[in-house]
Amino acid sequence: MKAAVYSADGKAVREVQLPPQFSAEVRQDLISRAAISDQTKHYQPKGNYPEAGMETSARYRGRKEDFGSGKNRGIAIRPREVLPKGRLGRVKRIPSAVKGRRAHPPKVNKIIVEKMNKKEYRAALISAIAATASKEAVQSRGHKVSVPLPIVLDNSFESLSKTKEVFKALSQIIGQDLQRASKRKLRVGVRKRKGGKTYPVSALIVVSKDSPLLKAGRNIPGISTAKVSELSVELLAPGAKAGRLAAYTESALSEIAKL
Repeated sequence: MKAAVYSADGKAVREVQLPPQFSAEVRQDLISRAAISDQTKHYQPKGNYPEAGMETSARYRGRKEDFGSGKNRGIAIRPREVLPKGRLGRVKRIPSAVKGRRAHPPKVNKIIVEKMNKKEYRAALISAIAATASKEAVQSRGHKVSVPLPIVLDNSFESLSKTKEVFKALSQIIGQDLQRASKRKLRVGVRKRKGGKTYPVSALIVVSKDSPLLKAGRNIPGISTAKVSELSVELLAPGAKAGRLAAYTESALSEIAKL
């Protein structure tokens, strides 16, 4: 399987042999599981202070022989504050008391991450990479592209350090999709009243190592950048749907071949 290599001026200068990962079977079931697994890693554990409502002198004094027992006093036997001379204070500590603990609070040790086997995740990642070479899968996500897929960029792209240079170069290749992604969408509900706006997802630019392109490219609406070592199924399949428009540099292809 071969692909055309595009220069910074948007012209196909030569062809390159693609790694076998681009010919793999597209498994949407694996991609969905892996994308959801990636999303759960962003969740923040929720929980309250473990000693909330328990930092009090209140203790249960219901035994008949206990000093200051509440038995036979015509009052409910509950954990009460310890007062001088054996007097009974206010009820504390129990969930039904004022400023008492919560009955079933959220716990920070709750497992909220959907784990996935390493080999299974690797298969999902390769499958998501293969989906970026399928024009049907890419267009089904709403991307507008007229060039053959996958898109391979010359290594000179990695040296681009200005956003306007990256935008000008990409406009020659995926100009229609950049125009589609430039139209902001208003959020719904409360977020709309707060001025929340989103951009449609456009192309993902994959490079081999740290380069100025990582920062220059991500400033374009809808564009994401990542190194091969940082690739995830969530990046390649936003919303757990395979077929994101992706552009790889030549040196990134050699790194993908090692996956």
